[in-house]
Amino acid sequence: MPLAGTPINSVAAEVFGISLEKVTNDQRHRAKAINFGLIYGMSAFGLVRQLLVSQSEVQKYIDLYFNRYPGALKYMGCTRKQTNDRGYVSTFDGYRLYLLDIHSRNGIREKVEERAAGYLPLIFIKRAMILIDD
Repeated sequence: MPLAGTPINSVAAEVFGISLEKVTNDQRHRAKAINFGLIYGMSAFGLVRQLLVSQSEVQKYIDLYFNRYPGALKYMGCTRKQTNDRGYVSTFDGYRLYLLDIHSRNGIREKVEERAAGYLPLIFIKRAMILIDD
């Protein structure tokens, strides 16, 4: 069993409404897939394929996640809007990731760029996890 105090176990405990010590490997796996899947812009359909559960169960997990972390949904929406407005996404310390196809007429390319805008928040999460672990 993974260490009870790992950051993803904390997410699992909060999303599933259980104590940290009761997080199972399956719940940890699901929380990790949901957490990083949503940040990377994975659709509910993508999570269905990854978690091998029904669409309604995935939607329940997504709803639980965003109910527990409403700021995440707001931040993701703001990041998408700012990226569409500016053509880039940036960190608090000024690093910019330019997304040249964000206004592409090709819908697939545009969606790829929107998902790429989600990569930057992942950097913040990784930094936070490292700080928490230290």
